[in-house]
Amino acid sequence: MSGLEAFLDDTPGETRGILARDGRFERLLIQRDDDPPQTRLGARSVGRVVDVEAGFNAAFVDLGAPGPAAFLPLGQGPRLREGEAVEVQTTAEPRERKGPTVRLLGPTEGPPRLIASGPDVAAELARLAPGVPIQTGPAAIQAAWDAEGEALSDGAVFADLAFDLAVQRTRALIAVDIDYAHLPGRDPRKGRHRANQEGLRHAARLIRLKSWGGLVAIDLVGTRLDAESLGRAARSAFADEPEAVLGPLNRFGVLQLSLPWRRTPIEDRLRGWDGAQAPMTRAIALARRLRMRMLQDTATPRFTARCAPAEATLAAPLIARLGPRAAILADSAVRPGHADIEEG
Repeated sequence: MSGLEAFLDDTPGETRGILARDGRFERLLIQRDDDPPQTRLGARSVGRVVDVEAGFNAAFVDLGAPGPAAFLPLGQGPRLREGEAVEVQTTAEPRERKGPTVRLLGPTEGPPRLIASGPDVAAELARLAPGVPIQTGPAAIQAAWDAEGEALSDGAVFADLAFDLAVQRTRALIAVDIDYAHLPGRDPRKGRHRANQEGLRHAARLIRLKSWGGLVAIDLVGTRLDAESLGRAARSAFADEPEAVLGPLNRFGVLQLSLPWRRTPIEDRLRGWDGAQAPMTRAIALARRLRMRMLQDTATPRFTARCAPAEATLAAPLIARLGPRAAILADSAVRPGHADIEEG
């Protein structure tokens, strides 16, 4: 665990957990107060089978939560009937227009309901970084901002190694492109090899940070490549995911692998697939900014957030939880997302 740091930001409305290794962000965990608990990774629920799709060997299950029904792959398990009550566990959180994915634990009785919540952010941090001190306060808020910025980016530049990395997702797959610019005075073959090795490591890190899964296609530097060495590098880069399936390196220099979906993608968390989450994200962001000011300046008796009226409606109950030093003022002259924080 050398070089590993853990941060916990508990802002009203949302909790974030951040892991960084050697100064690079590895994980951004986000849970909101209004998340349906049945859809959290690891939650156990009683559900009601609402549809059986024999062609897909799967069923759809009502968990008693808002949103689409949960998807239940049946495999070689027992056949289910519509209306049957089953106990299930969430193995993948909702994403885009899809509901959560669950696995069957067994038959049961009663209406849809939550049996046991999945781990919260603090518990997940403790699991991922056992024994690592959890940092809170301003350091955690700053880490939350910085990790969010990188999670929403399309890649990264590594000037010291003369390569850049693009990591982008389409409906079909995650596309990774490693681009190398040879530096004069350096061995180009060794430079390409180093760029591919480091590119694989950082591609895996960014995919984890973004909470992505699915098919991954990595366009490596060059075509005459050492498949065995790069295969070892890829297995090491994605070693945290035991269900990762690595494919062969093809003659075009593209390496493919498959990763299971587990968590809601960060962009869905913050924006929603249709943009519906953006207003609440702005309201929580305002509460986080105000909290940061209060923590950094303990002498000022009161801070007021001046924001757009619609934003104020969502943010007011969050800011009220910050205590008597925090206030909010609706101002129609302020555009959404452009709030000011004033003293007094």
